[in-house]
Amino acid sequence: MAQSPTIAIPKKSTDEVDWTGPIRAIIKSSYGENPDNYAAECAALQRCRQDAVRGAGSDLTAASLLTKYFGQLELLELRFSEIRVSFPWRDAFTSKLTTQTSMAFEKASIIYQIAATHSSIANSQNRSDPEGLKRAYYYFRTCAGMLTYINDNFLHAPSTDLSREVIKFLVGITMAQANETFYETCIDQRKSPTLVSKVAAHTAFLYTSLCEEVKEFFGKGIFDRNWVTLLQIKSKYFTSLMHYHRALADSAAGKHGEALARFIVAENNAKEAHKLASSFAPYFVTTLSTTLPADTGTAILEITKAHLALCTEKHTQGQKDNDLIYNAIVPAEATLPAIDKISAVTPVPIQEVYGTPEVQKTIGPDLFAKLIPLSVHEGASVYSEEKAKIVRAEVEKADVAESEIKAGLESLGVKAGLPRYKEIAEGEVDDSVPPTVLSWHDEVKRRESTDAVEKHLQELDTLKNNVTRDLNAIDEMLGTESRECEMMRVKFGHKWTQEPSSGPAKDIRKDLKDHKATLEAAAPSDQQVYSLWSSIRSDITLLVSRSQLEGMFASAVSGSAADLLDVGEADTDDAEREKMRKLVREIEERLGKINKIARERNEVLKDLKEKVQNDDVSHLLLLNRRTSGIEPTLFANELEKFRPYQSRLASTTHAQQATLQEIAQLWKNLKDKGGKGKGAKKWEEREKRVHALVKRFGIAREGYLEVSDGVMKGLQFYKDLTNLTKKLHDRANTFVSARNRERESLAGRLEIETRLEGAPSTPSAGPLSPSLGSAPRVPPPPPRPLESSFASMNLGGSSAPPPMAPSTVASPPPAPNAWQQHQRTASNAYPPPPQQHTNSYPPPPASSGYSYSPYTQSPPPPPPVQQQQQSYGSGGFPPPPNQQPAIGSAPPPPDPYAGMFSSGGFSNQFSTAPAPPVLSSNVSSPLPPPPQQQSWGAPYSGYQSTASGYGTQSPPPPPPAQSYGGYTGYQSPPPAQSQPAYGGYPHQGPGAQGPPGSGAPGSGYQSGGYGQPSYQASAPPSSQQPGQQAASSSSSSFGYGMLPPPPAPHGGTYQYR
Repeated sequence: MAQSPTIAIPKKSTDEVDWTGPIRAIIKSSYGENPDNYAAECAALQRCRQDAVRGAGSDLTAASLLTKYFGQLELLELRFSEIRVSFPWRDAFTSKLTTQTSMAFEKASIIYQIAATHSSIANSQNRSDPEGLKRAYYYFRTCAGMLTYINDNFLHAPSTDLSREVIKFLVGITMAQANETFYETCIDQRKSPTLVSKVAAHTAFLYTSLCEEVKEFFGKGIFDRNWVTLLQIKSKYFTSLMHYHRALADSAAGKHGEALARFIVAENNAKEAHKLASSFAPYFVTTLSTTLPADTGTAILEITKAHLALCTEKHTQGQKDNDLIYNAIVPAEATLPAIDKISAVTPVPIQEVYGTPEVQKTIGPDLFAKLIPLSVHEGASVYSEEKAKIVRAEVEKADVAESEIKAGLESLGVKAGLPRYKEIAEGEVDDSVPPTVLSWHDEVKRRESTDAVEKHLQELDTLKNNVTRDLNAIDEMLGTESRECEMMRVKFGHKWTQEPSSGPAKDIRKDLKDHKATLEAAAPSDQQVYSLWSSIRSDITLLVSRSQLEGMFASAVSGSAADLLDVGEADTDDAEREKMRKLVREIEERLGKINKIARERNEVLKDLKEKVQNDDVSHLLLLNRRTSGIEPTLFANELEKFRPYQSRLASTTHAQQATLQEIAQLWKNLKDKGGKGKGAKKWEEREKRVHALVKRFGIAREGYLEVSDGVMKGLQFYKDLTNLTKKLHDRANTFVSARNRERESLAGRLEIETRLEGAPSTPSAGPLSPSLGSAPRVPPPPPRPLESSFASMNLGGSSAPPPMAPSTVASPPPAPNAWQQHQRTASNAYPPPPQQHTNSYPPPPASSGYSYSPYTQSPPPPPPVQQQQQSYGSGGFPPPPNQQPAIGSAPPPPDPYAGMFSSGGFSNQFSTAPAPPVLSSNVSSPLPPPPQQQSWGAPYSGYQSTASGYGTQSPPPPPPAQSYGGYTGYQSPPPAQSQPAYGGYPHQGPGAQGPPGSGAPGSGYQSGGYGQPSYQASAPPSSQQPGQQAASSSSSSFGYGMLPPPPAPHGGTYQYR
């Protein structure tokens, strides 16, 4: 038997559309990106439309292409909602061309095309096959769902086929045909006549309603007239089927009268349907009705004819049975009860169609996935923050739970005390070396194998001795050069024009002094290293030896092991020990459970983090972009997926708390049983001995690390200082060599000039001694030391006051013992002067009080610290060269300083006594020493040793200042700023004090650090006398006639790097 023909919805047609230009313009203007980067995506979209609307037919392939294109349109509208493209579409019924730039028109047209395609697919199915029947039933329903979506979401249709009335009529047709397929399914599955009658009643109702609705479209030329005829035929046909199946049900129920009446009604409606089909079949032309099957006329005629024959047969049989057997009253048609209708068919929503994985796979990825609107970014950020809140909250809860379990176990002391009770219960004692001590053993042994402390200490001593030797050599070199220069100055007098070495060598001597101070400041640190190493050396030796360690711990344990076991056997019976073992096992089991809970919590937390990391709702935000206020609801629904992880984490926390309470109770019971008796006391004593041993080796290990670190810093410090000392030595060597060459050249020239002056004559009387002008010339004296020359050239006989203190009174001479002690100190600190020769001068008159003072005589005491002595060099050489007295020449020139001392030029500063008379050159006996006589050794008396602040010892004093024609003395320098030593030990005792003048106690390793010695300039004097020279400072002058260098700015520091 042929299947009932169905109506297929006609399709629309369209022309080509250009997507590329408008999309490129929006990418450039709205997104600020290069449109060329999306040329492939634009081409793919263009090709997708061509395949969907022009290249496909009406089969499943066409449906897939249309579905893909519509999906891309949905995604495209989310990014380019403002795009304007001309979309030309022809009406499916009138063929009228309609063009609009709205994307909604394009989407509605594509949905209509999908609905038409689905109806064509359903219409082409072979419904005699169960699978074909199912497909027809599904596609009729999806077609109705697509059309319903158009009516619900697109208003003011610009074309007839998209108008609300036409779409509603098309939905009615597809739903009626879907019910028809459902009726066929019921017949195929042999459902009860009652159910079938209800389905047929609803189908008849739908077709009857369509016949009434189609009257509104008469005269408009929209629908094919064959559709109207077919709908009328099916309306009568399904009305007949409704009564026929209800008659079968009534007959089965024994209602023979009603059954016969319904058979009569069914036969009448079948006759009307057959009549309409008979008039329809001859005039049906397939070419004019492409939406109907080709055999529509013959098929519907055959169906109605067969049904009419069936109804006639049933009517005849029923009438015969009733007349012969039942004699039931046949009710009129109007009095028959209405048949209930059942609506078992519903449209399939478009969301359900596109929500299937097959359709999503067909649509494929978003062509413009790289273009994300800003609003979607903002929504995704808000969602990410919500996810982060969940993760942070769970992580915080996990951390709190972890800290609670740790604090609980620590407060109970379970982990630390459980081994003790376990050994008591088992009767065993562990005498092995603790793992901590073993790790110390491995660490110290490894360090000693590569960097032995003893070896580094020897290297440090070597470097320190080398630096000391080099600094002393530099000092000796500079001192020798200075003495030779001054000897030449004494020899040649004013003709010797070489500058004193104190000026050019100022920087070298300053660096030399700083290096020595740094070296001395490092000595306390070295001593601390040596002391600490000597205190821990024996323990480190034990720590390195594994066998000795094991022996020491075995002996510490063995003292209590036997007693512990004996007492355990004496005081604790087997039953008590068994109870203790049971408690220990239960506690260990609970501890293992806690570990499992912690691992499970960490795993769940890890899974939660991964889930949060991989979760992305950008596509959902993109799809719901046009729905305002949906984000809170969407986020809440999406966050529900993390609820299982949160529940699992909360369960682990509860289980952990319950387990901890069990451990607390078990631990209390165990302590009550095992914490009493002599055995516990013996155990505590053993633990104390082991703990003391561990603490001893811990202190040794810490000290070893400090010593090792300090030695390495010290080595680096002395290496840096060695490099600086070598550079300073090279500078000093270069300076001395240049000075020697200059001195040799000048001395040779002066020797030649002296020989060219002619034979020496008898020295005439000078202005100081006119009565000795005719004395015969004596041979020139041999060279003599500088100190004796300075002593013989004293002009004033009294100590010179400071330049700006003319009223200063000379100091009395010191006691001989004090001067001898100072001489011994000076002789130890300075190189010995050259061999001196006595030079005789005529004695002055007895009344003059002038005497000759050799080097060995006692000098006067130094002036007070507040005063400053001025030498000849402080004011520079006198401008005229002929004013300098020539030592050793005969006759000597007039004394240029006689008038100065007599006229008040220097007299107010050096002496108030009258000038002594001229000495006779033939007097050889020395004069008695005057009380104010100055000698070469006077500068030593003027230097007072003070604590330098760089260490516990004072730095060596600089070379003595040379005076010529006046007294120059070393002033007592103020304490220098403390120099930070290298290294630093944190256990320096509270009573340790820094070196004098350091300004802070305990300036040892903590003051600085190895490798960072600091040179700090001395602070300037706190006050100066009015009139004092600005050049005065705390430093002593170096060399001939030079003022002390000005102090460096306070706090200035030079550090080795």
